[in-house]
Amino acid sequence: MDFLSAKARHDELVKLIEKYSREYYIEDNPSVDDQVYDQKMEELQALEAEWPELITRNSPTQRIIGTVLKGFNKITHKVQMLSLADVFNEEELVEWVKKVKKEVGEETEFVAEMKIDGLAMSLVYQDGELQYAATRGDGTTGEDVTTNVLTIPDIPTRIPLMGRVEVRGEIYMPKESLIKLNEERTKTGEPLFANARNAAAGSIRNLDSRIAKSRKLDGWRYYFTNAQDFGIKSHYEAVLKLKELGFSVNPEVRKVKTVEEILKYVAEYTEKRDNLSYDIDGIVLKVNNFDLYDALGYTAKTPKWAVAYKFPPKEVKTKLLDIIYTVGRTGKITPNAVLEPVRVAGSLVQRATLHNEDFVKDKGLKIGDTVVLRKAGDIIPEVVRALPDLRDGTEKDFEMIDACPVCGSKLEKIDAMHFCTNRNCPSRNIESLIHFASKDAMDIETMGEKICQEFFDLGIIRTIPDIYNIYKYRDKIIEMDGWSNKSIDKLLDAIEKSKKNSLERLLFGLGIKEVGSKMAKTLARRFETLDNLMKTSREDLLKINDIGEIVANSITAYFADEENLKLIQSLKDQNVNTMYLGTNKFDESNYFFDKKIVLTGSLEKFTRDKATKILEDLGAHVVNSVSKATNLVLCGKDPGSKFDKAQKLGVKIINEEEFINLIGGNEDEILE
Repeated sequence: MDFLSAKARHDELVKLIEKYSREYYIEDNPSVDDQVYDQKMEELQALEAEWPELITRNSPTQRIIGTVLKGFNKITHKVQMLSLADVFNEEELVEWVKKVKKEVGEETEFVAEMKIDGLAMSLVYQDGELQYAATRGDGTTGEDVTTNVLTIPDIPTRIPLMGRVEVRGEIYMPKESLIKLNEERTKTGEPLFANARNAAAGSIRNLDSRIAKSRKLDGWRYYFTNAQDFGIKSHYEAVLKLKELGFSVNPEVRKVKTVEEILKYVAEYTEKRDNLSYDIDGIVLKVNNFDLYDALGYTAKTPKWAVAYKFPPKEVKTKLLDIIYTVGRTGKITPNAVLEPVRVAGSLVQRATLHNEDFVKDKGLKIGDTVVLRKAGDIIPEVVRALPDLRDGTEKDFEMIDACPVCGSKLEKIDAMHFCTNRNCPSRNIESLIHFASKDAMDIETMGEKICQEFFDLGIIRTIPDIYNIYKYRDKIIEMDGWSNKSIDKLLDAIEKSKKNSLERLLFGLGIKEVGSKMAKTLARRFETLDNLMKTSREDLLKINDIGEIVANSITAYFADEENLKLIQSLKDQNVNTMYLGTNKFDESNYFFDKKIVLTGSLEKFTRDKATKILEDLGAHVVNSVSKATNLVLCGKDPGSKFDKAQKLGVKIINEEEFINLIGGNEDEILE
């Protein structure tokens, strides 16, 4: 693979992983199972290992993916809530153990525990009183969900320990609670929850605490974040201390030392997992001795002293009844398997994406085949393979269609994908409208998929600019089922509000091929106005970090299209904002650009959030731990061990006054 091909595949993988992560962590509604996600992440890691120049600070391999939902207050974690690195078989697990022992000693002891399939949670106490409960969010900032967490009976509001205490764990929904909840939802005609993890996450992240209380949630506490402040020297000792303080700790936690003991534990719980009252999707292995953590260190998103072993995927069999096709907003045609209904990870599955023509042919699938689905995750499994030995001669060969299933236009094949070239294809137009109004794009509240489809069918909207003329159809909408003057006002207010969005939302909403939400933000910050971007040449685009030939070609082609220019002009005529409204200090020549910076101690002139935002706007990477790779430490009062370590390693240390001077400009404006 040459560099251009590698870059194209890298961009595609990043886009997919960001989509899957958003669905899983933010929307609590994943469209693919864990196996698909893990495969894409492994491929991305391998690609970046071969082509290190593809690595950027925004790569999913370098950051924790998540966000803070609207409606919740933000909580900044004093210690970042990291992810765990995954291994997928016993060989990889043994290799990790051997690597740790080689680095810090053959006598190294580990703690093995359940990998709970739930929602990560931080509980913070001060002088024995619960201060708040926060979700992981993006690892640095989470959601304050204290009110909902207090509906869980085993969460103590008081503990017999003074000082600041942070305890982390997992909130989950017991299997029995999920069964009862879905029985109730069946009676009321509500959609069923596909799995316990989604039900738990949706309950905790609901603004109505009565919902959380009714869901009968539970949880385990498994990590005493600042245990060393209380003289505790090991993870296992910390778990025992949590139990002593009144927290629920998982009874399956066990100290292990040798490879044989570790593999025995894995085998035991691979067998027992279905009999547990809660869902687990693997085993977590942690180095026991806290003193070894700094020696082993951290990556940008994971500690090197812990690893998550993911259970091998389970498989189920079913019939491939048919292959049907969907049309996306870019015209992309996707074949989808119509399956004989089969239960996979607690949900009834009848559909699975087959990605593209090559995927179907590589798997050798025939309509009527008995196929194997991988039970690695919770929603729609991947079709793994056909079982040719079970064929009876009635199966039909797969043939890719050559015309759009919606409008009948001839398809064009680009690489492995087929596209409908008719820009007026109804399906493409509907998908474009849905995307434009979506939360990550223009965020037009209440205008979801169903409403877009209804308005399209009634001729109220056909193109994106039509959204801003919906007010003209008020009399028609009020006659539709489910609409009132109040709900129409709410929709129209949301549409009007969307006109004031910053440029990056508009760029993402336009659906420019290869321009995801992150790329839209990069372009908006770089060019500041839509007009500036529109007149930029392909050559100038290629000079920007993170923009390769495929993205540059796509952007250039979009703005060279007369129809797209008419659409943009129409939006301008309706006073849709085309300027970037965020801070715009992203200048590669500034002192902080691309530096790894640690904040420590109590800052007086800034909150941590404010300092972090300023640094990230300047292109810096704010990290939690000091290492040889750290470029700078911003130090406040009472800095503690990070200050000492920075001095020992010779890392440059600055105070707040020096920080302000390095930024430049008026202090009052900076602190505003």
